[in-house]
Amino acid sequence: MKLVNKKSKEELQHALSKEKFARKTCSFYVYKTIKKRSDLRDEIFSTLKKLNILGRVYVSEEGINAQVSIPENNLKKFEKKIKKNIFFKNVNFNYAVEEGVSFFKLTVKVKQQIVAYGVKKNEYDMNKVGQHLEPEDFHKKIDGDKTIVVDVRNYYESEIGKFKNAFCPDVRRSNEILPAIKEKLKGKEDYKILMYCTGGIRCEKASSYLIKNNFKNVYQLKSGIINYAHYVKNNKKTSKFIGKNYVFDHRLGERVTKDVLSKCHQCEESSDEHANCANDLCHMLFIQCKNCQKKYENCCSKECL
Repeated sequence: MKLVNKKSKEELQHALSKEKFARKTCSFYVYKTIKKRSDLRDEIFSTLKKLNILGRVYVSEEGINAQVSIPENNLKKFEKKIKKNIFFKNVNFNYAVEEGVSFFKLTVKVKQQIVAYGVKKNEYDMNKVGQHLEPEDFHKKIDGDKTIVVDVRNYYESEIGKFKNAFCPDVRRSNEILPAIKEKLKGKEDYKILMYCTGGIRCEKASSYLIKNNFKNVYQLKSGIINYAHYVKNNKKTSKFIGKNYVFDHRLGERVTKDVLSKCHQCEESSDEHANCANDLCHMLFIQCKNCQKKYENCCSKECL
């Protein structure tokens, strides 16, 4: 029997609206070679389903990447059950900065890669990755001499939030990011390279790629922007990350500071609210202010409306 969700989107949304308990959004990942991916996929689906957990999990030969929505009363059970599996023995759970409806259903898929940068296997070695920096150390090092801060995310993510003075690749496709970074850093192989992403997973492969290309001092923000946002909030620090942190779920972003860095793609008024075009034949991701949201009925253009 195939373990999949069988309910419609409308049924799932209705069930979620009737829930009387709160949920916590959590992300976690593991880079580890997995041989029996389909078996592990089914085991993960069954475990999460029993705990009424929603979300998206990718299982690949190189590891596991997960973003999930957990009923608060099942948090301890969730962590305990996940860590019982040898693949997740030392996993780090990264909880959201801002809550909201993040997922409507549970999806667990077998994929070729958990981070699809499009680089060949001989261009990186996951046994050699950048040095992990706790948020406090990243916060201190960010203004150091001969230091370059590098965003390893897509343009549409850095458009609404980034670390001050960071290099943000002006690309929209994941397979363009690492070549753009290597070209930008050419001749700076002895600089301190401080990398960051949403939750840390992309920095693992990106830092390994740079090390393979002879960069000597490569660092990465442990557990990403999410972890850093918790650090500045809990320690009442002035955040060096400004704006919103884009997230890959229904929320589409978590606010870190009040700064609004971007503009509505339709009227160019100040806005950092991402939306997916309501026309299912389009479904394009774009930034839309509240006025244009009403005017175009959540669509990206008159044609789609």
